[in-house]
Amino acid sequence: MLDLLRKNKIVAGILAIFRIYLGYQFLHAGFGKIVGGSFDTTGFLQGAIASSTGEHPAVQGWWALFLENVALPNSGLFTFLVQWGELLVGIALILGLFTNFAVLMGMLMNFSFLFSGTVSTNAQMVLLGIFVVVAGENSGRYGLDRYAIPYFRKLLKNGTKKNKKGSLAA
Repeated sequence: MLDLLRKNKIVAGILAIFRIYLGYQFLHAGFGKIVGGSFDTTGFLQGAIASSTGEHPAVQGWWALFLENVALPNSGLFTFLVQWGELLVGIALILGLFTNFAVLMGMLMNFSFLFSGTVSTNAQMVLLGIFVVVAGENSGRYGLDRYAIPYFRKLLKNGTKKNKKGSLAA
């Protein structure tokens, strides 16, 4: 099953559809937040913190502590990270460039939203993201990763050879 996900060209096409769908979702969300000009995480963070109390809290106490002590005092930074993070993850996924890193960063955001009590499409996006991550390079086969990954491997290999030669001569 793992070989099918990681090596099959037909599966790579299906993964490209997943990847582009996820990319569109992130791009659309990030672009809307940037262009809209009124996006601010403060209200969202305060709402998530408020949802951590009561008989059946939607937000776990440990996450509420993080939001209250780290995210809320730095809401300007988190506003910037969310809107630009969504936009950049979306672009990378649509182009199929650094696919695994992009989908992992997208999943980090989705899990953060889920931990904060927001359901929406986050769980679905995490599920699709898992397929993309597990498939590895096959997810970017029909994207720019097809060219970027071999280039960076070659670059890394040449850099390692130079370091080994340099250390032998020293």
